[in-house]
Amino acid sequence: MTALSSLTGVFPVLPTPFDAHGNPDTASLRKLVDYLLRCGVDGLTYPGVASEVGQLTVDERQALVDLVLAEVAGRVPVIAGVSSSDAATTIRLAVAATERGAAALMVAVPPDRKNAAEQIVYFKEVAKAAGGAVLMLQNVPPPVGAGLDPEVLIEVLQAVPSIRYVKEETLPSGQRLSVLRAKAPANLLGVFGGAGGRYITDELRRGAAGTMPAIELAEVHTALFKAHREGDADRVRALFTRMLPVLNVQAVFRWSLTKYVLKKRGLIAETRQRMPGPLLDEMDKADVDAFLLDIDDLLLAQDQLP
Repeated sequence: MTALSSLTGVFPVLPTPFDAHGNPDTASLRKLVDYLLRCGVDGLTYPGVASEVGQLTVDERQALVDLVLAEVAGRVPVIAGVSSSDAATTIRLAVAATERGAAALMVAVPPDRKNAAEQIVYFKEVAKAAGGAVLMLQNVPPPVGAGLDPEVLIEVLQAVPSIRYVKEETLPSGQRLSVLRAKAPANLLGVFGGAGGRYITDELRRGAAGTMPAIELAEVHTALFKAHREGDADRVRALFTRMLPVLNVQAVFRWSLTKYVLKKRGLIAETRQRMPGPLLDEMDKADVDAFLLDIDDLLLAQDQLP
């Protein structure tokens, strides 16, 4: 385990590219890792909801996490998503990712455990099996997760010292983040935002350690966080405002939007997705094309892409 004293910054969640037959496209996944490193991200996350993780087999997940870690080769920290509805599967994935050098293990709160006591039993079991690895509790809203209130999260944090980070995705994320930072025990090193980066300005004002968006605007998220670190609030707002049209489309179309943009830029071979959900039609694509043209100066040029 690459245990870092602090994880902070932009940790985009890699999607899972699929080929024309619906199998994981490892060549495109490697290219996406290269792209994110060229964007100057602080780290990578894989797999998560943006990776269609619920549609991957356990063997696929383990093999693809291995691929990502090997491709990154220690250049930036990798947060490995090991969540499962089955505790034994979570533990299997956690142990494997720990052995291969993940910086932290992201574990979603199980939706079937409704109170602090049940969540504590679960996270203690995972922490013990992972041998003291750094855990990130992902507070996903229902129906995917339990969407725990801050007071419940604080109880879990106090009982499980291995949880050093929280990814807060239950809304309003900014207000919840403020409560966590004010009341959490010392083992909590930071709170990350998610939700595609749609609430990043509020989260950063409230002291978020970082953000974990989908990857289609990685260059812009990286530039925005750089401006935040430099104390340039005006540029943070300006970059956020320019991203908003694409983020709005992403909120509805999720994987379809991400994969359309990545294929358009030559970073993946196919837009195929396993996860059910709305697909962009031709008018939607025309809108996205126009929005991307509006921010073309913020994106890596074609000759800078892998």
